[in-house]
Amino acid sequence: MTSTVAVKPLAPRRAIFPFTAVIGQEDMKLALLLNVIDPKVGGVMIMGDRGTGKSTTIRALADLLPEIEVVADDPFNRPPTDVDVLAERAGQEVPVTRKKVAMVDLPLGATEDRVCGTIDIEKALSEGIKAFEPGLLAKANRGILYVDEVNLLDDHLVDVLLDSAASGWNTVEREGISIRHPAQFVLVGSGNPEEGELRPQLLDRFGMHAEIHTVKDPELRVQIVEQRSEFDHDPNAFLDNYQDAQATLQQRLIEAQSLLPQVTIDHEKRVKISQVCSELNVDGLRGDIVTNRAAKALAAFEGRTEVTAEDIRRVIVLCLRHRLRKDPLEAMDSGYKVEKAFSQVFGVMDPDGVSQENGRQPSGVH
Repeated sequence: MTSTVAVKPLAPRRAIFPFTAVIGQEDMKLALLLNVIDPKVGGVMIMGDRGTGKSTTIRALADLLPEIEVVADDPFNRPPTDVDVLAERAGQEVPVTRKKVAMVDLPLGATEDRVCGTIDIEKALSEGIKAFEPGLLAKANRGILYVDEVNLLDDHLVDVLLDSAASGWNTVEREGISIRHPAQFVLVGSGNPEEGELRPQLLDRFGMHAEIHTVKDPELRVQIVEQRSEFDHDPNAFLDNYQDAQATLQQRLIEAQSLLPQVTIDHEKRVKISQVCSELNVDGLRGDIVTNRAAKALAAFEGRTEVTAEDIRRVIVLCLRHRLRKDPLEAMDSGYKVEKAFSQVFGVMDPDGVSQENGRQPSGVH
């Protein structure tokens, strides 16, 4: 007599709100897309009120991205063409699978060991092997690492994340033993400015900075509420309505990533970007570099191989706003100051839409 074992069915995959259905918050969406096209832009810091869709939008972006090829049993999600993988498995067949891009949430109370991984010293000494327990940085390789309330995270841990994001590698050293593994990810931090700001030295190392605010328009608020209710009531039907838009945007991202190496920005525009940074007294050259990269990523997203002044205008506030020195007596919004400097250097219309000679000050936050 044979007995049968009941197999528990796999839980259905949780429905993710589609990226193309997110209403408003254009700066945040643009910054996220440009970092996906070129991760070397350096990540995004999103500051805004609670309940403005930060987490929803970031999870939607990860769900939108196409699947990637990875080595089947690799803890670092490395591609089968990786030189280290080929060296480790010389003469062996490399098992390959496809998986969704990883979206890793960093919990607020995470320790450095949990983030970076740990080395089993006892096993290393007794068996002579490097026993490494991978951390969140390993899991986030080739994906997105999301840190909510990054402004409440320990400064040392933020430093570790930024170092890994910039170099693309994570190094763990303990008792003379060193392990190094790839950690190439898009770093996305979010926070509420009421709960404190990041130190300027750390803030400057985020490539882009998006400020988002609660939608004020009553009609738009009703539209957002109705849309969310519709999604919660029947997620599958809601996702079906956005399937074509999601597929179209995903294809645009793939094409933009392929086109990016061919995109150029002429010398005159590069000089003007640096002139804007100089006139705003931006410390260091990170602002110049990020603005160039973001403008190229935007041109690629639009299907062009040459950067225009309009591309630069659309990204420069996101790239420079957080790099300006804070003056507590200054009433002018930092984003407006960047737009003003751009208008003067590039010889275009004042951000208020008036002639530059007028010299009118903004009536409120732009």
